[in-house]
Amino acid sequence: MTPAEVMKLAKDNNVQFVDLLFGDMFGQLQHFTFPVSRLDDEMFKIGMAFDGSSIRGWKGIEASDMIMKPDPASAYLDPFISAPTIGMYCDIIEPRTGQPYNRDPRSIAKKALEYLKSTGIGDMAFMGPEPEFFVFDGIQWESTPRTGTYLIKTNEGPWTSNDAGALGYKVPFKGGYAPVAPQDTMTDLRNEMVTNLIKMGLVPEIHHHEVATGQCEIGVKFGNVVVAGDQVHKLKYVVKNTAAKYGKTATFMPKPMWGDNGSGMHVHTSVWKEGKNLFAGDGYANMSKTALHAIGGIIKHGKSIQVFSNASVNSYRRLVPGYEAPVNLAYSATNRSCSIRIPHVNGDKARRFEFRCPDSSGSAYLTFAAMVMAMVDGIKKQIDPGSPANKNIYELPPEELAHIPSTSKNLEEAHAAFEADKEWALAGDVFDADMIEAYTSYRKANEIEPMKLRPNPYEFELYYNG
Repeated sequence: MTPAEVMKLAKDNNVQFVDLLFGDMFGQLQHFTFPVSRLDDEMFKIGMAFDGSSIRGWKGIEASDMIMKPDPASAYLDPFISAPTIGMYCDIIEPRTGQPYNRDPRSIAKKALEYLKSTGIGDMAFMGPEPEFFVFDGIQWESTPRTGTYLIKTNEGPWTSNDAGALGYKVPFKGGYAPVAPQDTMTDLRNEMVTNLIKMGLVPEIHHHEVATGQCEIGVKFGNVVVAGDQVHKLKYVVKNTAAKYGKTATFMPKPMWGDNGSGMHVHTSVWKEGKNLFAGDGYANMSKTALHAIGGIIKHGKSIQVFSNASVNSYRRLVPGYEAPVNLAYSATNRSCSIRIPHVNGDKARRFEFRCPDSSGSAYLTFAAMVMAMVDGIKKQIDPGSPANKNIYELPPEELAHIPSTSKNLEEAHAAFEADKEWALAGDVFDADMIEAYTSYRKANEIEPMKLRPNPYEFELYYNG
């Protein structure tokens, strides 16, 4: 929509408030709400001022003024707020220079697209994310120097008793992939989630129960790097708020339960130029050399990409062998044990590959931007991805597995890999040194190091009586 169309939308729907939203560097959605009387041309041309010093990893209090500039194309009617409200996603602007803020993930995603265009390789990159999530009946946790506990409440899985409402129709352990009701208790919930997504302008394509207890997936139509980032924020917002309406709680935490499958965010991607899909060709799996070089870039920089694509300490509880998560940087047609899968599709327009490592614990904008930069590096340098892995990697003998590079084992290893291999991300000043320093220092100080200091409940089982 244009600004004029947004204002017409507001008038036609008796809108009372305008919600301006943006995501921080770590995937947290923030918002400020204004009465509709402030919705005018200046809101779109000049933007709205706010204090950036309270957003983690952003400005200090001595330089806190910032501008959020709404994108009219992202406008939607919010289905959750009682008073009629229009929501819009914003780019963050430096007020003194008028330039995009270098630590704003949405602006970084835009810069990645601009860099792609500047290389002459292509003029568009599409992303089709598939965020998985869990829905539970309740959650409790506590972390103090004397307490470290969590309790997940669910009436769905194999651990529930028949008198807890499950009535014997339990989802078997690791048996949750697409059963019908009454085992799948969440069809109505997901239907309402999909309805709310449609109200917010997304195009849902499928929803179903996933493998683990309480695990679900909703697939939505792809978009460009920026639009797809908006879509992930919208999907997370809808899923959490719809679950709350039902008295449940939803999480995109990759691995809330040990021993069961975790939640990823597989990302389908392709690069286009002048309306032509550059990944279509007559090579392996009907892919072009450009596509294979792009895959080469993802594989070569796979461990580095993980600082954005698998951005939490918890991400690496998922990336372990035995739970269907891709732990080796390899590619193949249809083989889901590889980190990169080339799905079977009909026609050149749909030709793409799927990067299966990411999850949605961080900023989707940064994940998609990093993927674009790695693909461009692979295409520019014609990086050979090697031979496809057509065997089930999970069942390979150790001598064969040793020749396939693995993903990072933990977030600290991912950051070390990025520090040793980050030139591809710095190209075109898309990810600049200041942003990277702010991002990595926050992760280390607030997540990696504190996690080392806290004992795990299992340690008491192992060592208390030792």
